[in-house]
Amino acid sequence: MKKAFVGVIVLAALVALISCGGPAQQAQPAQTQPADGAESRMDQLYIQVSALSNLDYFYDHQLGMRMVGEELGVRTEYVGPAEYDMNAMISAFEQAIARRPNGIVVVGFEPSLDAIVDKAIEEGIPVVTVDADLPTSRRLAFVGTGNYNAGFTGGNAMADLIGGSGKVALMTRPGQSNLEERIRGYQDALAQYPGIEIVQIADTQSDPIVAAQAAATLLQRFPDLAAIGCVEAAGGSGASTAVREAGRAGDVKIIAMDRGNEVLEGIQEGVISASIAQQTALMPYYATQILYNLNNSNVAITSDNVGAGVLGIPEMVDTGVIVVDSNNYQYFMR
Repeated sequence: MKKAFVGVIVLAALVALISCGGPAQQAQPAQTQPADGAESRMDQLYIQVSALSNLDYFYDHQLGMRMVGEELGVRTEYVGPAEYDMNAMISAFEQAIARRPNGIVVVGFEPSLDAIVDKAIEEGIPVVTVDADLPTSRRLAFVGTGNYNAGFTGGNAMADLIGGSGKVALMTRPGQSNLEERIRGYQDALAQYPGIEIVQIADTQSDPIVAAQAAATLLQRFPDLAAIGCVEAAGGSGASTAVREAGRAGDVKIIAMDRGNEVLEGIQEGVISASIAQQTALMPYYATQILYNLNNSNVAITSDNVGAGVLGIPEMVDTGVIVVDSNNYQYFMR
């Protein structure tokens, strides 16, 4: 829970910025104009800072930012390194702060991002985390998947596929809070089945090639492996490659994560049994909505929101997951 004075600082800073004519903007607008008679918001800029844009998964992050910009009539941008590089991401965040946007959306990969989030808050720029949270920072809200529930859903799907018995492995990138929550969800779901043993948790490094190598090692080490559960996008891709090359498609069940075309093609082929798909585009979409409302709406739930330390926004929004399998995969293809 954020302390009341955080809300006071941010709201006061926003009022000061607006009274001075709004934050200075540098980006070229790419969004549509508002309808006739509507007040223009094209002077407002909202920036998402992320990493790993080389992964297909983050296409939906960019899609969400574009959609919300078009619908609200504001400018939106997506910035950050293509690889998992926190130093480069912090540098991109610094550059975003320097542009004085109306709000910043950030994927909270690691606590190392706390300090730069706090810096933005201190400078009067509101920040909402998406996908992975930074609960020890001064971010105002988090929008993303209920990660424990995502893992629990995956664990139950896996148990059903193997009849509640057998050796299984999980694949993740250690150190990311959202992925650790999904692993915990898998573990708790599978703990309901005494006949299921988790033999190893493998590291994918969020790289499909590394994930394929890790899955191949699992198949060699545990020839009676019944299933592999993946809690991030690269795992499903890598696991399907390893299972296919080992000639064990259909024998070893794979529960992937998310809705990349490679995963969906794996479901179509029968190599991947199911995937736990996040509604990823909704994360930046609703995060920007929250920031927009903070700047433009007066949700007077007290006689003095600033004095009461009330921001008038939700602190957490769960965007949910969907089980994708042979019955519905075609609707997720791009």
